[in-house]
Amino acid sequence: MRLFLLTATMLFAFAAHAAPQQDRADDHHADTLVVDKGLMSQFHQVRQTVVDRTSDLVVTAIGFLGVPYRRGGNTAETGFDCSGFVRAMYTQTVGHLLPRRAEEQAAATQKIDRSELKPGDLVFFNTMRRAFSHVGIYVGEGKFIHSPKPGAQVRVEDMSGSYWSRRFSGARRVAAVQDEIKASGD
Repeated sequence: MRLFLLTATMLFAFAAHAAPQQDRADDHHADTLVVDKGLMSQFHQVRQTVVDRTSDLVVTAIGFLGVPYRRGGNTAETGFDCSGFVRAMYTQTVGHLLPRRAEEQAAATQKIDRSELKPGDLVFFNTMRRAFSHVGIYVGEGKFIHSPKPGAQVRVEDMSGSYWSRRFSGARRVAAVQDEIKASGD
């Protein structure tokens, strides 16, 4: 039995000594992968948070369909005008306070191309013979939600309809969402 244990121990020791040593470059590569995976994980987590917030924003906005238009209106109880509606949705869901007027909201947000629109972005229209006189929230598939005019209610419209396509002034993205992505990368 002792001879068996001695032989097994010797074979084990020889096998351990003969095993190739791990290259330090492999260690560095493995560490880099772990760090990269950690950064990627953080990026995906923040990205998902942004997607969730954007989804929450659109879902919340949809929940206000039918609320009547009211000039200067800021709440569901009193009614909304276009910029009051957008401001309330961003405050409630993202916690970001936008300026009160549509043209101020355009000035305070990041210009994007129409082809870059994502749900939650702002869309602006010239409805009063001046750019950025009307605002809504893009919900996807060429549609936006807004509080249109006196006598109407919060509703979803198609941007490709002749009225809206002729009056389109531009698209904007709220920088607070982008800042959140950048901050998480630091």
